[in-house]
Amino acid sequence: MAKDVANSRRFSNLGLPASSSVGKPGDALGPLLAPARTLRGIGPSLAATLARLVGAPDGAEPRCLDLLWHLPHGVVERRLQTHAAALVEGERVTLLVQVQQHQPGPPSRWAPRARAGPPYKVRCLTETGFLHLVFFRARVAYLRDLLPEGEERIVSGRLARFGAEWQIVHPELIAPLEQFARTGPLQSLYSLTHGLSQRRLGRCIAAAVTRLQPLPEWQDLVWLKRQRWPSFEGALRCLHEPQRAADVGVDSAARRRLAYDELLASQLALGLIRAREGGAAGRATAGDGRLRRPVLAALPFRLTAAQRRALLEIDGDLGRPERMLRLLQGDVGSGKTLVAALAMLAAVEVGAQAALMAPTEVLARQHHATLARLLAPAGLTPRLLTGRERGTGRARVLAALKRGASAIVVGTHALFQDDVRFADLALAVIDEQHRFGVHQRLELAAKGRASDLLVMTATPIPRTLVLALYGDMAVSELREKPPGRSPVRTRAMPLARLDEITAAVRRALERGEQLYWVCPTISADEDSGRAAAEARHAVLRRHFGEIVGLVHGRLPAAEKDRAMHDFARGRLRLLVATTVIEVGIDVPQAGVIVIEHAERFGLAQLHQLRGRVGRGVRASSCLLLYGEPLSPTARARLEVLRGTDDGFRIAEEDLRLRGPGEVLGTRQSGLPALRLADLAVHADLLAPARDDARSILGIDRGLDRPRGRALRYLLRLFERDGAIAYLGSG
Repeated sequence: MAKDVANSRRFSNLGLPASSSVGKPGDALGPLLAPARTLRGIGPSLAATLARLVGAPDGAEPRCLDLLWHLPHGVVERRLQTHAAALVEGERVTLLVQVQQHQPGPPSRWAPRARAGPPYKVRCLTETGFLHLVFFRARVAYLRDLLPEGEERIVSGRLARFGAEWQIVHPELIAPLEQFARTGPLQSLYSLTHGLSQRRLGRCIAAAVTRLQPLPEWQDLVWLKRQRWPSFEGALRCLHEPQRAADVGVDSAARRRLAYDELLASQLALGLIRAREGGAAGRATAGDGRLRRPVLAALPFRLTAAQRRALLEIDGDLGRPERMLRLLQGDVGSGKTLVAALAMLAAVEVGAQAALMAPTEVLARQHHATLARLLAPAGLTPRLLTGRERGTGRARVLAALKRGASAIVVGTHALFQDDVRFADLALAVIDEQHRFGVHQRLELAAKGRASDLLVMTATPIPRTLVLALYGDMAVSELREKPPGRSPVRTRAMPLARLDEITAAVRRALERGEQLYWVCPTISADEDSGRAAAEARHAVLRRHFGEIVGLVHGRLPAAEKDRAMHDFARGRLRLLVATTVIEVGIDVPQAGVIVIEHAERFGLAQLHQLRGRVGRGVRASSCLLLYGEPLSPTARARLEVLRGTDDGFRIAEEDLRLRGPGEVLGTRQSGLPALRLADLAVHADLLAPARDDARSILGIDRGLDRPRGRALRYLLRLFERDGAIAYLGSG
C-alpha cells in the first residue's frame, strides 16, 4: 500500500494547471505509468529483477512504460516447420504440437539432494510422432495453464534426442496459434540481466504491450507523413512485435519516430526553462572596467583571441536586461577560469556580488587559490565556503556575504544551504556543469535578484551533445590555449612491462621530476580486475619511500588537501590518485602522468587526466598502460589520444566510439538520460527537434492549443514533466 501511495504521488505531482485533465486518475497514460507488477505474472521478486534491467527512474519500481522503453537489439526467426521428418538433432525448430499429457517426474529418494530434481515432462503429438517438452524446477500450475491438455500450441527450441524420442528442454517459445499469427515468425531479442531469460522477459514485455492504446498525436502531421513514421503506439508495437528484421534497427522508421519524440521532449523542456530563466526579466550589469584593467595589466600574457571573443559575448549578455544563461566550454588549459574571473569583476564593478560553485572541495579550493592570485591586483580577496567551514569561520563568511562586505565567494554545494544569503548576487558561475542538475544551477541563481548564470565545463562537448543537453543555453567556446603550454608526449605500453615503467619512474624522480600515477579504483575489493590506488601506493612507497603520496575520493577532506598541498610544494614527488584529480588541479612543475589500465577510461576522461601535465614550460609526458588483449574499440581510443591533443576532436571521437552516455565521464547531465535516442545515429534529428520546439513555444507558450495539450503527454512520457511547472510562469 505504501508503495502504491508513493507511486501515485510521484505520477500526479506534475505542476499542471488545475483545469487540465492530463494527470487525473484514469487518464490515457495511467495504464503505461502503472507499476509493472500490475501485469499478470509479475510479482515483487520479478519486479525487483526487472528494475535492475530497465533502469526505473529515481530508484522506484519499474512501470509498464519502463518495460516498453527496453527496446530489442535484434530478432530470431521462428518459421513454422511443416516437414518434421527432416528434423536434425541440435537444430532450433518451431513446431505445431497438440498437448497430450502432463507427466510429473517420479519421486526419488535422491531428489532432495539433486540440483534440479526429476524433470517435469509434457507429452505432445506432432505430425510425425511424439515430442516431450522437458522442464526442471517446474511451476506445475503455470505449465498446466500454459499448456492445456488437448489444445494446440506453437513451441520453439533446440531439438534433442533422449532414447528413442525427441525432446525440447525448456522451450524458448510457447504460444497459442492466434498469438503466433499476430506477432509473426520473428521474436525480438533483448539484453538481459541475471535471473531473466529471453522467454520470461519477452512475456513481461508482451504483457506491457497490451497496455498500449492510441494517444493524441503530438507530432506535426505534415512532418509525420513526410518522414513516413508510424504513430507512437504503432512504433512501440512494431519494435516489440517485428514483422521484418529491419524493424528493430536503430535507423528504422519506428526507432526514429521514438528517438524524435524523446529529442522533442528534451528540447521542449529546455525551451521552457530557457523562456523562464534566460528570457526572464533581468538587469543590465555593465561594468566600467576599473577592476579589470589592473588584473589584465598584471597578467604575464595577453588574452587569446578565443578568450577575448568569449568575454565580448558574456559582456553582451550582462549588458542586456534579460537574464544571461550561457555555457563556456573549452579545452584543457584554455583559460576558462580567467574569463570567468573577468566576468565576475563586471558584477563587482556595479556594486553587486558574484559566486563560483565547484562540484568538489578540492576543485573549490583550487579555484579559490587561483582567483585570489588573479584578483589581488584589483584589491579583492575572494571568500571560501565549503562543508568544512564551520563555527565562527563560517559565521564570518555568511555575515560578510549578507551585508555585502564580500564581493566574491567560491564554494561547493554548501552555497545552496538556506542560511547562505547574499546582499546582491548578480552573477552565479558554475564549474563542471555536468556534475550538477538543471534545478541545482537555477537554485544558486535564485539566491540573487534576477541573477545572471554562467556555467563552465573543462570537458569539450560534441556539438550534438551541446544541443541535446544544453540547448537552453547560449554557448561560448575556447579552442585556443594560452602561450607557454608545453606539448605532452603520449605513449602507450602494455602492463606486462611494468618493471620497465617502474625503472623509468625512478630515473624521472632522480632527475627531479614530479609525477602522477592514476588508477581506476580506490581499493582491490571494488573490482579485482582493475588496478587499485591503495595497493599501487603501497608498492610504489616500498620502492621510493615517503615521497609517494595518495589521494582519492574516500579520504577525509583534510587528508586530501594535505596531500595536494604537499605535492604542489614539492614535498611529495609522486602522487598516486584516482580520477579525483581529473579537473582543476594545477601543479605546473608536474611533468609526467602514468595512467594505469587506460583502456578502462573514456577518451574525454583520458584527455582531462593528461591535461594535469604540460602546464609549465618543460616538456611533459603521458604514459598509457593497458591490459592485454585490447579490444578494437579500446585500441582505437588510445590511438586517437596518441594522435591529437585537440579536446574537441577527441570529444567527437568519444561520442562516436562510446556513445553519449559516457562522453562526460558521468551519466549525470542535468537532465534525464536519453533512453531511446542514440545521438551517434540520430544526430540529424536534433536540429529539427530544436526548431520544432522553438516554433511550438513561439505560438503556444502555455501548451494550451490542441497540439500543445498532446505535447503534455509527451513531456510526461519522457519524464520531462517537471518543465510543465514553467508553463505560463516567468
